[in-house]
Amino acid sequence: MSRLNPLKPRTIHLAILALGGQGGGVLVDWIVDLAEHAGWTAQSTSVAGVAQRTGATIYYIELVEPTPGLRPVMAQMAVPGDVDVLIAAELMEAGRAVQRGFVTPERTTVITSSHRTFSVEEKMVPGNGVANSEAVLDIVRKQARQLVIDDMQALAVSQGSVISASLFGALAGSGALPFSVSDFEAVVERSGVGVKPSIAALRAAVGVAQRSEPPPPPADPMLTDARPLPELAASPNLQPLLDRIRRDFPQVAWNWLGEGIARVVDYQDVAYGHEYLDRVAHILATHAAPVNKDLAVEAARWIAVAMSYDDVIRVADLKTRGERAARLRREVGAKAGDVVGSEEYFHPRLEEIMGLLPRGLANWLDQSEKLKNRLAPLIDKSRRIQTHTLRGHLQLRFMASMRRWRRGSRRHAEEKAHLEMWLAEVHRVLPQDLELALELLRCRRLIKGYSDTHARGTGRFDVLMRASRELAGRPDAGKALSSLREAALRDAQGLALGAQLQELGLTA
Repeated sequence: MSRLNPLKPRTIHLAILALGGQGGGVLVDWIVDLAEHAGWTAQSTSVAGVAQRTGATIYYIELVEPTPGLRPVMAQMAVPGDVDVLIAAELMEAGRAVQRGFVTPERTTVITSSHRTFSVEEKMVPGNGVANSEAVLDIVRKQARQLVIDDMQALAVSQGSVISASLFGALAGSGALPFSVSDFEAVVERSGVGVKPSIAALRAAVGVAQRSEPPPPPADPMLTDARPLPELAASPNLQPLLDRIRRDFPQVAWNWLGEGIARVVDYQDVAYGHEYLDRVAHILATHAAPVNKDLAVEAARWIAVAMSYDDVIRVADLKTRGERAARLRREVGAKAGDVVGSEEYFHPRLEEIMGLLPRGLANWLDQSEKLKNRLAPLIDKSRRIQTHTLRGHLQLRFMASMRRWRRGSRRHAEEKAHLEMWLAEVHRVLPQDLELALELLRCRRLIKGYSDTHARGTGRFDVLMRASRELAGRPDAGKALSSLREAALRDAQGLALGAQLQELGLTA
């Protein structure tokens, strides 16, 4: 600040944390325009985050009240303990702002969206790597002088706008800046782009900021329960499956069996649904009456997961469904007349393609290393397919149509054999140790995805199957296997699993 000015002018420091595509730059431009039209001096800077969701861009804005004849000197970056308003376009970024020291109880107004955009670190964990949103929110609430929070993303989408508009409105409603709501609306009108929906989102967010009751804490996206079993099936050929559930299975498992039926029938066909119920019934028949609730639920849940394993057929099917296209349009805020394109990245290995072949043909190819070496360079390479084009869409739809031949493929034969091995182990253990049998069922959580992800998960699953045999007969067998499963889900490298095996004195 200039030494010629005997009175220090009022300054307001704002920090904004936003991810790519969330309109952080637009929000900054609006705030700068708001201040400058009121005669204030405004300066903005930014430090870009890293791509692929490993860091947010940090924008810093410094506002100085009118200083006629004087030029204020302003900072280039937010300083811990010197931020008046912190705006986060995602809940975990608000938590990181607290960690950086940008939020202080006696000073900082925090405006944040409650929705989550998962980081690479969260996605890499084989199990549930999602950070505890409620715990982060509790920390932010304790550190902030004032907290304005809601699902700003959903609010903006509901008005046909983008999150920058709802965050701007929350800022207007918070009273943290000495400008009226009409001043904020004038900024949006001057921008001339998407004015009507942006104004609607702004006004809705003003109401959110001015309400007296705090919103409920964000729900954990990983905690879901089964939907109630419907009375009537979506089509007549599915009704016998629902009737069979009600007739032959305990009521405590009806909802999860309904979810399992929906999954496996969507994956393959009605006959596959009956096969699924056969397997669950066989497990429950092994255990003495009355049926244990946990056993019924875990069997219904994890057998369905095992029978609907991921393969290239499934991936192609999911990527070309109408509901996925609709979701993508919602996420980018596309209007009715907009054309939305999507480009899918594939890197199939020779193993995935051979898995689609009939078992006999695939086994014959395995015996010819020369032929495999010729085919590998043609198959094992990256591909980008634009599913919004006719050619790209038809490519994936052709792959998805191979579902009718899935039962004859080598991959299905391998998955079925692995499934039967797993269930046979559960059958063997169940009469002697219910808790160990339950943990064996839950171990199926380790296997997901396809290609390398599936191979890693299957490898760890097999390690736990061997460990269960070593643990059999120990009074703490179930608890020990549970600890191994949690260790296997803790990190992608398998270090935690190795350490836990060593601690229990088991073979790695």
